[in-house]
Amino acid sequence: MQKNINNVLITGASSGIGEALALAYAKNGAKNLFLSGRNADRLQKTAAECQKLGAKAEAKIINVADKEAMKLWIEECNQKAPLNLVFANAGVSTGEETPENIYNTFNTNVMGVLNTVTPAAELYKKRKDDSAKIIAITASIAGYHGLSACPSYSASKACVKAYGEALRNSLRTENIAVNVICPGFVRSRITDKNTCPMPFFMEADKAADIIYKGIQKNIGLIAFPWPMRFGVWLLSILPNCLSDFIYSRLPHKV
Repeated sequence: MQKNINNVLITGASSGIGEALALAYAKNGAKNLFLSGRNADRLQKTAAECQKLGAKAEAKIINVADKEAMKLWIEECNQKAPLNLVFANAGVSTGEETPENIYNTFNTNVMGVLNTVTPAAELYKKRKDDSAKIIAITASIAGYHGLSACPSYSASKACVKAYGEALRNSLRTENIAVNVICPGFVRSRITDKNTCPMPFFMEADKAADIIYKGIQKNIGLIAFPWPMRFGVWLLSILPNCLSDFIYSRLPHKV
Protein backbone atom coordinates (compact mmCIF):
# COMPACT_ATOMS: atom_id res chain seq x y z
CA MET A 1 0.00 0.00 0.00
CA GLN A 2 1.40 3.38 -1.02
CA LYS A 3 1.73 5.88 1.82
CA ASN A 4 2.45 9.59 2.22
CA ILE A 5 1.63 10.73 -1.30
CA ASN A 6 1.89 14.36 -0.26
CA ASN A 7 3.27 16.11 -3.33
CA VAL A 8 1.53 15.41 -6.61
CA LEU A 9 2.06 16.71 -10.16
CA ILE A 10 -0.69 16.16 -12.73
CA THR A 11 -0.70 17.17 -16.40
CA GLY A 12 -3.99 17.73 -18.20
CA ALA A 13 -5.61 18.82 -14.95
CA SER A 14 -8.02 21.41 -16.33
CA SER A 15 -10.80 18.91 -17.11
CA GLY A 16 -11.84 15.28 -17.20
CA ILE A 17 -9.79 12.66 -15.39
CA GLY A 18 -6.99 15.11 -14.57
CA GLU A 19 -9.32 17.54 -12.83
CA ALA A 20 -11.07 14.73 -10.95
CA LEU A 21 -7.73 13.26 -9.86
CA ALA A 22 -6.55 16.61 -8.52
CA LEU A 23 -9.71 16.87 -6.43
CA ALA A 24 -9.38 13.26 -5.27
CA TYR A 25 -5.83 13.80 -4.01
CA ALA A 26 -6.81 17.08 -2.36
CA LYS A 27 -9.67 15.33 -0.56
CA ASN A 28 -7.35 12.56 0.59
CA GLY A 29 -4.75 14.77 2.21
CA ALA A 30 -2.21 15.70 -0.46
CA LYS A 31 -0.33 18.80 0.69
CA ASN A 32 1.01 20.21 -2.57
CA LEU A 33 -0.56 19.89 -6.01
CA PHE A 34 1.21 21.05 -9.15
CA LEU A 35 -1.31 21.18 -11.98
CA SER A 36 -0.79 21.86 -15.67
CA GLY A 37 -3.10 22.39 -18.59
CA ARG A 38 -3.69 24.68 -21.55
CA ASN A 39 -6.94 26.37 -20.54
CA ALA A 40 -6.15 29.01 -17.93
CA ASP A 41 -9.70 29.57 -16.66
CA ARG A 42 -10.51 25.89 -16.15
CA LEU A 43 -7.10 25.17 -14.63
CA GLN A 44 -7.38 28.02 -12.14
CA LYS A 45 -10.84 26.78 -11.20
CA THR A 46 -9.45 23.30 -10.52
CA ALA A 47 -6.64 24.76 -8.40
CA ALA A 48 -9.10 26.89 -6.43
CA GLU A 49 -11.32 23.87 -5.71
CA CYS A 50 -8.29 21.92 -4.49
CA GLN A 51 -7.32 24.78 -2.18
CA LYS A 52 -10.81 24.78 -0.68
CA LEU A 53 -10.17 21.14 0.20
CA GLY A 54 -7.03 22.05 2.11
CA ALA A 55 -4.23 21.49 -0.40
CA LYS A 56 -1.81 24.03 -1.77
CA ALA A 57 -2.30 24.09 -5.54
CA GLU A 58 -0.23 25.77 -8.23
CA ALA A 59 -1.48 26.07 -11.81
CA LYS A 60 0.87 26.15 -14.79
CA ILE A 61 -0.08 26.77 -18.40
CA ILE A 62 2.29 24.58 -20.38
CA ASN A 63 2.41 22.45 -23.51
CA VAL A 64 3.55 18.92 -22.61
CA ALA A 65 5.07 18.61 -26.08
CA ASP A 66 7.66 21.25 -25.09
CA LYS A 67 10.51 19.08 -23.80
CA GLU A 68 12.66 21.78 -22.20
CA ALA A 69 9.74 23.63 -20.62
CA MET A 70 8.45 20.40 -19.06
CA LYS A 71 11.86 19.44 -17.69
CA LEU A 72 12.32 22.87 -16.13
CA TRP A 73 8.83 22.92 -14.62
CA ILE A 74 9.10 19.44 -13.11
CA GLU A 75 12.49 20.27 -11.60
CA GLU A 76 11.12 23.52 -10.15
CA CYS A 77 8.16 21.71 -8.60
CA ASN A 78 10.44 19.07 -7.11
CA GLN A 79 12.58 21.79 -5.50
CA LYS A 80 9.51 23.29 -3.87
CA ALA A 81 8.27 19.93 -2.58
CA PRO A 82 9.88 16.54 -3.35
CA LEU A 83 7.42 14.89 -5.71
CA ASN A 84 5.77 11.64 -4.68
CA LEU A 85 3.54 11.17 -7.71
CA VAL A 86 4.00 12.44 -11.26
CA PHE A 87 0.93 11.77 -13.38
CA ALA A 88 1.36 11.96 -17.16
CA ASN A 89 -2.31 12.44 -17.94
CA ALA A 90 -2.51 15.08 -20.70
CA GLY A 91 -3.92 13.75 -23.95
CA VAL A 92 -5.87 14.65 -27.06
CA SER A 93 -8.06 12.85 -29.58
CA THR A 94 -7.78 13.68 -33.25
CA GLY A 95 -11.34 13.93 -34.41
CA GLU A 96 -10.80 13.87 -38.15
CA GLU A 97 -7.68 11.91 -39.14
CA THR A 98 -5.91 14.70 -41.01
CA PRO A 99 -2.09 14.69 -41.21
CA GLU A 100 -1.93 17.71 -38.91
CA ASN A 101 -4.21 16.10 -36.32
CA ILE A 102 -2.29 12.82 -36.44
CA TYR A 103 1.04 14.52 -35.75
CA ASN A 104 -0.53 16.61 -32.99
CA THR A 105 -1.94 13.48 -31.37
CA PHE A 106 1.45 11.77 -31.25
CA ASN A 107 3.22 14.93 -30.07
CA THR A 108 0.85 15.26 -27.12
CA ASN A 109 0.00 11.65 -26.29
CA VAL A 110 3.44 10.12 -26.79
CA MET A 111 6.08 12.85 -26.63
CA GLY A 112 4.08 14.59 -23.91
CA VAL A 113 4.26 11.44 -21.78
CA LEU A 114 8.00 11.07 -22.40
CA ASN A 115 8.55 14.74 -21.56
CA THR A 116 6.75 14.19 -18.25
CA VAL A 117 8.04 10.78 -17.25
CA THR A 118 11.72 11.12 -18.22
CA PRO A 119 12.66 14.09 -16.00
CA ALA A 120 10.55 12.67 -13.16
CA ALA A 121 12.36 9.33 -13.32
CA GLU A 122 15.75 11.06 -13.29
CA LEU A 123 14.81 13.03 -10.19
CA TYR A 124 13.47 9.93 -8.46
CA LYS A 125 16.68 7.99 -9.15
CA LYS A 126 18.71 10.64 -7.34
CA ARG A 127 16.52 10.40 -4.25
CA LYS A 128 17.67 7.54 -2.07
CA ASP A 129 15.18 7.87 0.79
CA ASP A 130 12.15 5.64 1.30
CA SER A 131 9.54 8.25 0.33
CA ALA A 132 6.90 7.38 -2.25
CA LYS A 133 8.17 7.72 -5.82
CA ILE A 134 5.39 7.02 -8.30
CA ILE A 135 4.93 7.56 -12.03
CA ALA A 136 1.42 7.16 -13.46
CA ILE A 137 0.60 7.18 -17.17
CA THR A 138 -2.86 7.57 -18.66
CA ALA A 139 -3.18 5.25 -21.64
CA SER A 140 -6.58 3.92 -22.77
CA ILE A 141 -8.65 0.82 -23.36
CA ALA A 142 -8.05 1.74 -27.02
CA GLY A 143 -4.40 0.86 -26.44
CA TYR A 144 -5.25 -2.84 -26.16
CA HIS A 145 -6.28 -3.13 -29.79
CA GLY A 146 -6.43 -0.50 -32.53
CA LEU A 147 -9.93 0.90 -32.97
CA SER A 148 -10.88 1.84 -36.51
CA ALA A 149 -12.78 4.91 -35.29
CA CYS A 150 -9.56 6.46 -33.94
CA PRO A 151 -6.38 4.99 -35.50
CA SER A 152 -3.85 7.59 -34.35
CA TYR A 153 -5.35 7.86 -30.87
CA SER A 154 -5.31 4.06 -30.50
CA ALA A 155 -1.71 3.85 -31.70
CA SER A 156 -0.52 6.62 -29.39
CA LYS A 157 -2.16 4.99 -26.38
CA ALA A 158 -0.82 1.54 -27.31
CA CYS A 159 2.64 3.10 -27.36
CA VAL A 160 2.46 4.62 -23.88
CA LYS A 161 0.73 1.53 -22.48
CA ALA A 162 3.61 -0.68 -23.61
CA TYR A 163 6.17 1.89 -22.48
CA GLY A 164 4.64 2.13 -19.02
CA GLU A 165 4.38 -1.64 -18.61
CA ALA A 166 8.06 -2.05 -19.53
CA LEU A 167 9.09 0.90 -17.38
CA ARG A 168 7.38 -0.61 -14.34
CA ASN A 169 9.78 -3.54 -14.31
CA SER A 170 12.74 -1.46 -15.45
CA LEU A 171 12.43 0.98 -12.53
CA ARG A 172 11.44 -1.56 -9.88
CA THR A 173 15.05 -1.90 -8.68
CA GLU A 174 15.16 1.88 -8.18
CA ASN A 175 12.19 1.65 -5.80
CA ILE A 176 10.06 3.60 -8.29
CA ALA A 177 6.48 2.47 -8.86
CA VAL A 178 4.89 2.80 -12.30
CA ASN A 179 1.14 2.50 -12.83
CA VAL A 180 -0.53 2.44 -16.25
CA ILE A 181 -4.15 3.53 -16.45
CA CYS A 182 -6.41 2.32 -19.26
CA PRO A 183 -9.85 3.89 -18.90
CA GLY A 184 -12.79 3.37 -21.18
CA PHE A 185 -15.20 6.20 -21.99
CA VAL A 186 -14.93 8.82 -19.24
CA ARG A 187 -16.55 12.24 -19.34
CA SER A 188 -14.03 14.75 -20.67
CA ARG A 189 -13.53 17.32 -23.41
CA ILE A 190 -12.63 14.38 -25.67
CA THR A 191 -15.84 12.44 -25.07
CA ASP A 192 -17.89 15.64 -25.27
CA LYS A 193 -16.95 15.75 -28.96
CA ASN A 194 -17.80 12.11 -29.64
CA THR A 195 -20.90 11.38 -31.70
CA CYS A 196 -20.55 7.60 -31.67
CA PRO A 197 -22.07 5.35 -28.98
CA MET A 198 -19.98 5.15 -25.80
CA PRO A 199 -20.80 1.94 -23.90
CA PHE A 200 -20.24 1.84 -20.14
CA PHE A 201 -19.80 5.63 -20.06
CA MET A 202 -18.43 6.81 -16.72
CA GLU A 203 -18.29 10.12 -14.88
CA ALA A 204 -14.81 11.50 -14.20
CA ASP A 205 -15.09 11.42 -10.41
CA LYS A 206 -15.92 7.70 -10.43
CA ALA A 207 -12.97 7.02 -12.73
CA ALA A 208 -10.68 9.06 -10.48
CA ASP A 209 -11.78 7.00 -7.47
CA ILE A 210 -10.88 3.76 -9.27
CA ILE A 211 -7.52 5.18 -10.31
CA TYR A 212 -6.76 6.57 -6.85
CA LYS A 213 -7.44 3.21 -5.19
CA GLY A 214 -5.44 1.36 -7.84
CA ILE A 215 -2.40 3.57 -7.32
CA GLN A 216 -2.70 3.18 -3.55
CA LYS A 217 -2.52 -0.60 -4.05
CA ASN A 218 0.29 -0.23 -6.62
CA ILE A 219 -1.64 -2.10 -9.31
CA GLY A 220 0.51 -2.14 -12.44
CA LEU A 221 -2.31 -1.96 -14.99
CA ILE A 222 -5.49 -0.20 -13.91
CA ALA A 223 -7.97 -0.93 -16.71
CA PHE A 224 -11.72 -0.32 -16.49
CA PRO A 225 -14.58 -0.91 -16.91
CA TRP A 226 -14.00 -4.65 -17.04
CA PRO A 227 -16.56 -5.45 -19.80
CA MET A 228 -14.73 -3.10 -22.19
CA ARG A 229 -11.35 -4.44 -21.11
CA PHE A 230 -12.54 -7.97 -21.83
CA GLY A 231 -14.07 -6.92 -25.15
CA VAL A 232 -10.93 -5.29 -26.57
CA TRP A 233 -8.79 -8.13 -25.25
CA LEU A 234 -11.05 -10.60 -27.07
CA LEU A 235 -10.77 -8.60 -30.28
CA SER A 236 -6.99 -8.69 -29.99
CA ILE A 237 -6.86 -12.51 -29.97
CA LEU A 238 -9.52 -13.22 -32.60
CA PRO A 239 -8.46 -14.17 -36.14
CA ASN A 240 -8.40 -11.16 -38.46
CA CYS A 241 -11.37 -12.42 -40.46
CA LEU A 242 -13.53 -12.31 -37.32
CA SER A 243 -12.20 -9.04 -35.92
CA ASP A 244 -12.57 -7.39 -39.35
CA PHE A 245 -16.18 -8.59 -39.52
CA ILE A 246 -16.91 -7.13 -36.08
CA TYR A 247 -15.21 -3.82 -36.88
CA SER A 248 -17.16 -3.47 -40.12
CA ARG A 249 -20.33 -3.31 -38.03
CA LEU A 250 -19.09 -0.92 -35.37
CA PRO A 251 -20.05 2.78 -35.55
CA HIS A 252 -17.44 5.32 -36.63
CA LYS A 253 -16.96 8.90 -35.58
CA VAL A 254 -18.61 11.48 -37.78
